[in-house]
Amino acid sequence: MKKEAQGPFRPFEKTAILGVGLLGGSLALALRKKQLSKRISGYGRTEGNLKKALRAGMIDEYHMDPRKAVKGADLVVLATPVGMFRGLASEIKDAVEEGSIQTDVGSVKGALVSELESILPNFIGSHPISGGERPGVDNAVDGLFEGVRCIVTVTKAADKNALERMELMWRALGGNVELMDPDKHDMIYALMSHLPHVLAYSLVNTVGSMDGKSIKYAGQGFKDTTRIALSSPEVWRDICLLNGKHVIASIKAFRQELDKIECAIAGNNPAALEAEFGRSRALREKIDRKD
Repeated sequence: MKKEAQGPFRPFEKTAILGVGLLGGSLALALRKKQLSKRISGYGRTEGNLKKALRAGMIDEYHMDPRKAVKGADLVVLATPVGMFRGLASEIKDAVEEGSIQTDVGSVKGALVSELESILPNFIGSHPISGGERPGVDNAVDGLFEGVRCIVTVTKAADKNALERMELMWRALGGNVELMDPDKHDMIYALMSHLPHVLAYSLVNTVGSMDGKSIKYAGQGFKDTTRIALSSPEVWRDICLLNGKHVIASIKAFRQELDKIECAIAGNNPAALEAEFGRSRALREKIDRKD
């Protein structure tokens, strides 16, 4: 569901980013460049990374205590691995400012959105479809959200003013905002993001289990196919577990497709094999045509 939020964006007085890594750091840079937040505070588990963010001008201050980081913030962003969201939300719930908005940049929504709405006073789920396989504040980049789709979740509990404020913010950062039900989000991104990561990890592990020394012969095709296997294992552990229902359904569907190809090869059936590859190619071409 697409909807154009109306009106100019009013900058936040202070934004607290809990988790100043690739996405959190990139968001800080974008907010800074677009002048959408007057001050930015950061929280993280590693003080060395927070000092890097401070020196790089991403944040104005940092705290090792998330409750101190959110003090005075009218926007709070959860940007840690999604498995930490519940604990962080519970820790800061009594410290967030009255009237503040809480959001996230995680790639799992579903039941997690409902849980966070029940813990935090004004939570709106967000998922900018951007990032990179190299995690950490060192890989944060300016302009990461320019021209990308950004999902903002819609629920019965969502405050309309907060929802519109998040739409306006992501549009101001260059995102193409789309409103979506949290569970529909998880079904779609299990297929379009979570399954591909599982397959990339599995493909590399297959090489390792059969003949690890073969990896030195990897060509560009293998490198392109498995690039996302460089992603943070911690991040993707949490994503797969929190979206387990849809990820498992996607794995089962993939196994069925793989079985078709195996049967065609085992049966020496070139017509069936070419048909499977042709069907895939036709669907893949739609991505580039943006059908």
